[in-house]
Amino acid sequence: MARQEKEKNINEYSHPWVDRYLEHLLIEKGLSENSLTGYANDLGSLLAFLDDKSFDLKDLTDKTLFLYLTHLRARGLKSRSLARHLSSLRGFFAFAVGEKWYKEDPGQLLENPKLPRKLPEFLSREEISRVLALPDTSTPLGMRDKVMLELLYAAGLRVSELIGMKVLDYDPQVGMLKVFGKGAKDRLIPIHYTAQDFLNRYMEFTRPGFKPREDFMFLNRSGKGLTRQGVWKLIKKYAETAGIKRSISPHTFRHSFATHLLEGGADLRTVQILLGHADISATEIYTHVEANRLKTLHRKFHPRSSM
Repeated sequence: MARQEKEKNINEYSHPWVDRYLEHLLIEKGLSENSLTGYANDLGSLLAFLDDKSFDLKDLTDKTLFLYLTHLRARGLKSRSLARHLSSLRGFFAFAVGEKWYKEDPGQLLENPKLPRKLPEFLSREEISRVLALPDTSTPLGMRDKVMLELLYAAGLRVSELIGMKVLDYDPQVGMLKVFGKGAKDRLIPIHYTAQDFLNRYMEFTRPGFKPREDFMFLNRSGKGLTRQGVWKLIKKYAETAGIKRSISPHTFRHSFATHLLEGGADLRTVQILLGHADISATEIYTHVEANRLKTLHRKFHPRSSM
């Protein structure tokens, strides 16, 4: 019973090293509140395990870590959750070694569990067209929804980037969006002329009608910024109206943006920059598109493919 209580209350466990690392993630890395909570929970789980076994964090060894991973598996954690835990631990250990708390990384021998490769869910071009055609642009809310949907697809935005966008983040002279992404990193994204046209009209004629109380680009009826939940509900409503049976989210538009760019001939490096991925490996989930395109080109142009 005592052990169950400890596992339920992992936030009660703390250590000066962990506190310093979380402070580093917040102040120096600029991680979001959700990401910070994830790291705190993962490291709190390790501290709870060490306390239960009467181990000290400063004396951690690879053998202790193997015991911990066995403990996590016994709790029923699947490969993806274990991989997330390992990622959190590796980040902490790298920081701890840099701070000279450890002479060497205690987790250097740990290997990630093999994960099933999950292809991103995306909409076809025809499905995208159906959804984008639905908002009634003769009404203020319809015009707002139209612009949000256009930008999700035109710029591959995360929902947090969309709702966090400010008025001055758009430069109508050059048709560029300044996006504040993960890790407190900015990126500039060009948008096509159709999206620019709708955004210009929204900014000039529609947005003032919401009587803005905040400087966010997209507002609710009260003149305040939208929530993530609000955007999710809108996406779900328009998808159902468009006759799309499977469940989609704002991120589906981001996946569709990347997939359609690659289908059109863009390279992975360009898509990585536009999506704001820090590492090309995050963009490589779209390599199925590249593979299909290469097969098509091979069949089309190889002199013996028609034999």
